[in-house]
Order: sequence, then structure tokens, then C-alpha cells
Amino acid sequence: MKISKAQSQENRARVVQTAAALFRERGYDGVSVADLMLAAGLTHGGFYKHFGSKADLMAEATAQALAGKMREYEGLDMRGFVERYLSREHRDGRGDGCPMAALSGDAARQPAEVQAQFVSGIATMLAAVERGAMAAATPPAAARAQAIGLFSQMVGAVVLSRACADDPALSDEILDTCRTQILAALVPPSSAGGRAVSKRRGRGSGDA
Repeated sequence: MKISKAQSQENRARVVQTAAALFRERGYDGVSVADLMLAAGLTHGGFYKHFGSKADLMAEATAQALAGKMREYEGLDMRGFVERYLSREHRDGRGDGCPMAALSGDAARQPAEVQAQFVSGIATMLAAVERGAMAAATPPAAARAQAIGLFSQMVGAVVLSRACADDPALSDEILDTCRTQILAALVPPSSAGGRAVSKRRGRGSGDA
């Protein structure tokens, strides 16, 4: 039976949403097309009606996941962003977490269109951190370097914490230590102008 255009669009969106979660949970190479379609409640044969290849879906799902996390972080001040990012909830909720913490290692081995989404997403996030965390008077080069160091520590802390599933105490210690260090290093809200982490175009990048 032929489905309507609206139903087809709904099915496609469901596949992208399902893929965005499963890729973060299992990695790009840990999810097959058959796995994706089954999880989405659709037949395997319908995949190529919507996507030219798995790589096309990977790129689109990554873009959606990155954009979704940026929307989630919008409006938070920098302290709130750090506390949410370096939380046990984020560590344990891999499928709904930041793609950069879940998939950066995988992304380096994926096709160019997937890597391009990560470049865009990282640039956008760094620009937001630079805006939210640095005092207005900080020279641009120094602010950029500080933002890179701060966000790299945040992503690394989540990655290492997740790698310690067999040692919950160490996993918590990594998160707690990095959170405490980063919060202590942040400029006072008055110096940063109370700015929120907001979605903004990174250097030479499009929106994530």
C-alpha cells in the first residue's frame, strides 16, 4: 500500500531521530542499517527510499544531535552549562548526550560528510563557550585558547568517566574533580557580563 507524503516524511524523521540516539549509544560502526530500521519500527527495504547511503544518514543524524544539544544549552549561564555537562545524568545518558563526548573518536574514521558535521559542531560550541566563559576584556587570542582548553577538559572528563564503568568511584571522581576545577577557574559572572551559552556561528563554520 502506498503511503502518503506526510507519512513518508514522518518515517524519515523517525529514522533520523532513532539513528541519532543509537549512534551515540553504540558508535557509528556498532549500528547496522537493519538495526536502525528495526528500532524505528520500519522495514529494512525502506531505508534507501529515504537515504542514499548509511553515511548520508550518519551525517544528518549527527547534525540533528548537535543542533539539539545546542538548543538544550541555550539560556544556561556558563556555570549551569558546566554543571549539566559534567553531571552523572549526562555521563549515564549517552544516547541523549553530547555527540562530541560520545562519537569524536568514531568521527575521525568516518566519511568526510560526517567529519564536516563535527568540525561545524565543535566550532559552534567553542564560540559559545568563548562567549559565555571569558571576561569581556580578555584578548581574543587568549579567550579562544581558554575556551579550547576548558571545553576539551569537559569532553575528556565525560569520555574518561564513561570508560570507568567498572569503577563507579573513579568515574565519579573524574567528573567531580574536573567540575570543581573548571567552576573555580571561571571568571565571576559580573566580569563575563552574565552571558549565557548561546548558539552562534563558529569561525568559518555553519550552524551545527
